[in-house]
Amino acid sequence: MTNNDILKKLRVALKLRDDDIVKILELVDFRISKSELGAFFRKEDHPKYMECGDQILRNFLNGLVIHLRGPMPKKDDSKATTKKP
Repeated sequence: MTNNDILKKLRVALKLRDDDIVKILELVDFRISKSELGAFFRKEDHPKYMECGDQILRNFLNGLVIHLRGPMPKKDDSKATTKKP
């Protein structure tokens, strides 16, 4: 299974449109146009087909976590307690 297949299957399973995927990637400061994204969803024999690299899939998955769960809460160092002897 290729990265393109994984991206396609997640898109279908989560009912995501191209706009949604672009926004998810923006959550991790990764910019991609809808036309670049569309190249990943083409058939392999299409002249405009592009292979989805590991970096794009990794950024999409990281953005998807933020999209579904929300951003990680900031750690507050002032609440950290240390035991005194």
